[in-house]
Amino acid sequence: MELKCPKYAAQELANVRTKFVEKANIVLIDQLVDDLLVDHVLNEGEKESIREENLSRANKARSLIDMVRNKGDEASRKMIAHLQRRDHFLYAELGLSSGQPAQPEPQTKQQWSTTLIRTSEAFWREKLNDTDIYPAAKSSMRNRVALLITNIKFTVERLNRKGAEKDEANMEKLLTALGYEVVKHTNLTGKAIDDALNEFSEHPKLRETDSVLVVIMSHGKLGAVLGVDWKKEIPDEFLINDIYKHLGPEKCPALLNKPKIIIIQACRGEGTGSVPVRDGANAALVCDNAAEGNFEDDGLRIVHNEKDYISFLSSTPDTMSYRHTVYGSPFIQYVAEVLNTFAHKDDIEELFRKVMQRFEEFIFQDSAQMATKDRCTLPKRFYFFPGL
Repeated sequence: MELKCPKYAAQELANVRTKFVEKANIVLIDQLVDDLLVDHVLNEGEKESIREENLSRANKARSLIDMVRNKGDEASRKMIAHLQRRDHFLYAELGLSSGQPAQPEPQTKQQWSTTLIRTSEAFWREKLNDTDIYPAAKSSMRNRVALLITNIKFTVERLNRKGAEKDEANMEKLLTALGYEVVKHTNLTGKAIDDALNEFSEHPKLRETDSVLVVIMSHGKLGAVLGVDWKKEIPDEFLINDIYKHLGPEKCPALLNKPKIIIIQACRGEGTGSVPVRDGANAALVCDNAAEGNFEDDGLRIVHNEKDYISFLSSTPDTMSYRHTVYGSPFIQYVAEVLNTFAHKDDIEELFRKVMQRFEEFIFQDSAQMATKDRCTLPKRFYFFPGL
């Protein structure tokens, strides 16, 4: 097969340097070093420098690409050729064949997995000593625990969230497959949600776990989710900000320096546009024609007070989120599909980015929805390593 290496190969390597450092695994790095040694692009001293003087995988990759591109176009062309032969998928992702960033082929549709793809032992071992990644020993992964709260039936019957049973089942299946023991609650008041979080913050597994997930699905408004006794004249609400108080270092020291992942499916406001039914606080906006399109909207030691969090919300501030009355919410469907398909190789922020990407083409009637990351304070990358 003819290799289509760009004329200015050294510049091409410079253009893809950051992504190569992020994506190249240790096996590929070792293979490229050996190939370039045979080609006399690298000498024995340079080989040992790359392998022995750099402790982390990322530093080895950075040293390799910098050393080669500094040798000019001919050396860079040889590295690109070996990269194409050794890892065609990464080669294509970097866009090196055309000299431009790779563009997805419009006729190719992503196939979403319905079950979780297992990560490989080699991938997990490759990440073990990377200081930019949260530690994930197998013993800590076996102590994972998650809190799942789903409000379906409300005191005011017309606020009942049809299709939310599907969301609850999908999320419980996903969390279990990721290795989390699921503490599940259904149909809670705002006070009961607070109590459930307080109890969860004292769970005995938190001392040994590597991470926790908190998933809350209900009606909502900006800054709060609604309890099942909510009425316009007597608001029953739980403030989202209280999650951070319950899981913070003062009340829950067991989770210090551990990722705390929060996922919320609920409206964050009224937004605009024509919609059948809305999971918001204003009951007057609930319509009777939900069958039309089958969609509804859902609405002494000093430590950092708020660190190692990432929140993923179903919509942007002041807007609504949607729920199918049979299949559940697109947000929860997308989260499950993306994590099933990519959690074996992508970190949490990349997974959430892929979910947001799916919303780019989500339009219902006159309205759109966009999931959003919020209050992200993860100084490192977190991987689920499913199946280990």
